[in-house]
Amino acid sequence: MAEQTGGGTATAEPQGSIDGPRTDGPRTEAPRASRKLEGTLYRGSTGMWSWVLHRITGVAIYFFLLVHILDTALVRLSPEAYNAVIGTYKTPIMNLGEIALVMAIVFHAFNGLRIILIDFWSKGPKYQRAMFWIVIVLWAIAIAGFLPRQLMNLVADFN
Repeated sequence: MAEQTGGGTATAEPQGSIDGPRTDGPRTEAPRASRKLEGTLYRGSTGMWSWVLHRITGVAIYFFLLVHILDTALVRLSPEAYNAVIGTYKTPIMNLGEIALVMAIVFHAFNGLRIILIDFWSKGPKYQRAMFWIVIVLWAIAIAGFLPRQLMNLVADFN
């Protein structure tokens, strides 16, 4: 099949049909992507999950700070309302919320340092995966130091 182009005539060979690939003659296969599909539709691995966790923890911390500012502002409007709101915070559910908040803040802080290293250290992108796992280990160590005391408070709230 000949086709007229700007510089002359080009010949295009049909590669296959609706019924399947061509079987007459040599076959050339299109190069395949050598990447293995990992994670989700976005094919993410540690870099993507770090990004997702950083955004989720950032938004959670933002909303906590917003609520904290609003409930602290109540002290000027009505000290009784402020005391009532603070009283609701002394429940086991809010204790679990405090645990989640500290876990989010610690991860966000360590991962933020990792992001700074990736951005400003010339070898940062090369070691970003290893630094992610270092962040996870440091996060686990910090939470392991915090969690026993907080869980004792949680048990005391039930008594």
